[in-house]
Amino acid sequence: MRVAAIDIGTNTVLLLIADGGAGGALRPAAERATITRLGQGVDRTRRFSPAALARTVECLEAYARDVRDLGVERVAVVGTSAMRDAEEGDGLRATVRTLFGVEARVLSGDEEARLTFRGAMSGLPPDGERDLAIFDIGGGSTEVVIGGMQDGNPRIDFGASYNVGGVRLTERYVSHDPPSKEETEALVDEARSAFAGVPPLPDASPPLGVAGTMTTLAAVFLGLETYDGERVHGQLIPVADLRRVVDRLASLRLDARRVVRGMEPKRADVIVAGGLLALALLDHWAATAVRISDRGVRWGLAEELLLES
Repeated sequence: MRVAAIDIGTNTVLLLIADGGAGGALRPAAERATITRLGQGVDRTRRFSPAALARTVECLEAYARDVRDLGVERVAVVGTSAMRDAEEGDGLRATVRTLFGVEARVLSGDEEARLTFRGAMSGLPPDGERDLAIFDIGGGSTEVVIGGMQDGNPRIDFGASYNVGGVRLTERYVSHDPPSKEETEALVDEARSAFAGVPPLPDASPPLGVAGTMTTLAAVFLGLETYDGERVHGQLIPVADLRRVVDRLASLRLDARRVVRGMEPKRADVIVAGGLLALALLDHWAATAVRISDRGVRWGLAEELLLES
């Protein structure tokens, strides 16, 4: 069975096309990540901008060609923060229906927690019976999940979505280049307030950071000339080193940030906010290190598609 999972995020639209492997493991046939900034301005207007919507539709049309050309048998499309926040999404849902023959599903917090946990753990060695904390810093929101795996399925003890993300907080607070001290302090204050009720870390395992903010920071930490998911997936980064990376990026003007080795240029304008969010959460946990996962909702969704087949 070949499946496709599409995650329409606030900043990035992600595609995974995969086959079921031995023991239920996924074998990726194609992966795509396109920054369309669907959530541009949504925090302020609660509407998709025409330009952002056009970029997203163009991306989905390209993904539909991949799905067709690679012989996908089952497809699932989900939306997260931007699609939750925008008051009008009928046009985008109609586009998804036309292109893929399925309904776009806006994930609830519980669904996103389950898929984030399942996907983040994909391809990583099991950590015994220890519970884990997993976080996903998106463009519009940050998800925090604490739990473990039980009989091959995620057991979620805590899962919550917080309305703080890299795009949202950049739009709210950052107007200088590079960001001013006052702007970063205000941003960090909101992040700390948002995460104040997050439960403590379970056991002694480092938390697992998922998705584009954390994989980009890992790529900068590693100095990758070309992004390499295999090197990033599972990478352990001391929090002190992560802080040095974020401080360096925050000190640079945007044009200089874009050409830092390991940086995805289209993410450069929001990476400082994303990095500060990560550090605020890691400081709340008093974590000394963070492990990076190159996988997330789309991987969890693909696994569930295969299990349902």
